[in-house]
Amino acid sequence: MISARDFETALHLECLSPSTRTEWDIRTPDLNRPGMQFCGFYEFFAFERPQLIGKVEMAYLEKQTSEARKEILEKYFSYPVPCIIICRSLTPPSEFIAAAKAHDVPVYSSPMVTSKFTAMAINYLNRRLAPHITRHGVLVDVYGVGVFLSGKSGVGKSEAALELIKRGHQLVADDVVDICRIADDRLIGTCPEKIRHLMEIRGIGVIDIKAMYGIGAVAITKSIDLIIELETWDENKAYDRIGLQDDEIEIMGVRVPHQLMPIKPGRNLAIIVEVAARNLSLKRTGYNAARELLSVLQDDTNE
Repeated sequence: MISARDFETALHLECLSPSTRTEWDIRTPDLNRPGMQFCGFYEFFAFERPQLIGKVEMAYLEKQTSEARKEILEKYFSYPVPCIIICRSLTPPSEFIAAAKAHDVPVYSSPMVTSKFTAMAINYLNRRLAPHITRHGVLVDVYGVGVFLSGKSGVGKSEAALELIKRGHQLVADDVVDICRIADDRLIGTCPEKIRHLMEIRGIGVIDIKAMYGIGAVAITKSIDLIIELETWDENKAYDRIGLQDDEIEIMGVRVPHQLMPIKPGRNLAIIVEVAARNLSLKRTGYNAARELLSVLQDDTNE
């Protein structure tokens, strides 16, 4: 459900005609321009979408007589449209507002041109309607790479993130990460608003990263590009030493690069995470150090 108040605030709208409905059951991140409906064509009317009226639709209505407008609008408002947005701060005819009030449909005004408002509204609806899950972990922005630190409680995720913050990187979320899929191949992570910028350090308690390190030490949201799973070093377990195989984890249908990082005293986690982030950036450009080494070794063998 989309909150009417949140929709109005996020898109900077002015309410011309309020409604008693506080939320709408919108299922698709798209808008409908009712020009064809005003002309009488209702066979493919996407009435379940927010309705967007621009200069063309308004000019058509204004050219009609008062009686013709009433007839057009009565037919149009007989469908359960969620809301109507009028762009360019155009003033609707009095019959339009009267029909909207009679059918309890909210009408909003935006000063933006129709094309720009459409892009902004679709982006907003994409984020609000995207599938969401919550995961335990820490999300940090390291050299522009969104690194999600996972692992059991007490393994050192927050301590590693704190060291990264001291080295100039940004905290997005600690302990609770809200993840949404905004595209078929992209995940975005953010922090619940009530605990945003806060971090829990065992032995110290809760600290405010924004107040302690400044606004540059935090970020509101970040794509999840790499998952690093921290675990206590197991002497009986064989860990990957070369990195030829690229492991991945699937979250909501999106496959994200995954690395298992063993933890033991003396390892500098912050530097290792930085190297992992830089290495991922290199791989994205087509360079893989492990495969380059394998290629050199194979060439030497063939010679």
